[in-house]
Amino acid sequence: MKKTNYSYIGISFIILVFGIIFIPIIIDRISNNDVTRNESRSDFATDRKVSGTDLTFIEINGEPKKVPAFSFTNQNGKTITHKDYEGKVYIIEFFFTTCPTICPRMNANLVQIQNTFKDFKDFGVASFTINPDYDTPEILNAYAEHYGVTNPNWHFLTGNKDAIYKLANQGFNLYTGENAEVEGGFEHSGNFALIDKNGFIRSRKDQFGNPIIYYRGIVSEAEQVDEDGVKEEISALKEDIKKLLNE
Repeated sequence: MKKTNYSYIGISFIILVFGIIFIPIIIDRISNNDVTRNESRSDFATDRKVSGTDLTFIEINGEPKKVPAFSFTNQNGKTITHKDYEGKVYIIEFFFTTCPTICPRMNANLVQIQNTFKDFKDFGVASFTINPDYDTPEILNAYAEHYGVTNPNWHFLTGNKDAIYKLANQGFNLYTGENAEVEGGFEHSGNFALIDKNGFIRSRKDQFGNPIIYYRGIVSEAEQVDEDGVKEEISALKEDIKKLLNE
């Protein structure tokens, strides 16, 4: 008969006791989300961890500024309102299809952003024409096809001119206006507004702790800076879109 190895019996007993005491505790912690698993991914489409952000709310008279109610017609002849963007992170721009200067650059940048977030169903763009007399749904549809717009949440919107100008100038403080003396006949901001899933305008802060409010939409990432030394903000906008998608 072989002698019993008492050291092995002792080790087995300790392991058994450890399992009885600690395994239920570990299972309970996991069930209550006390134990988490962190993953590092660089792909926008797979990084969906829920977290807060450092992006600020734009406040007017001490209240967070929310997108005003609107209702316009898109490039497919469908009525689109602010409610169609609820639960989505989206960018707002004001443009017109015959713009000979900044609009082509703005929309090329938006297409690049669109392609970065192509796998996100909760990302969109709202492009409001400031020349609705010319920019009919048919014109807007051709414009969207020309630029390669594929995101179903990217709506090119037309409608009542006064309502559009009120939305731009009062709703967002993004200047728009008619001016026969400028090239193209219209003036407007080249900035983008970033909206969170609850309809609030959001932005990052500058080096002094003040909100930048809007993002420059004209200078591309590839350019880095324009001829006047103005730095691009498309890369920052993409980073902040990702943050809001993860909220």
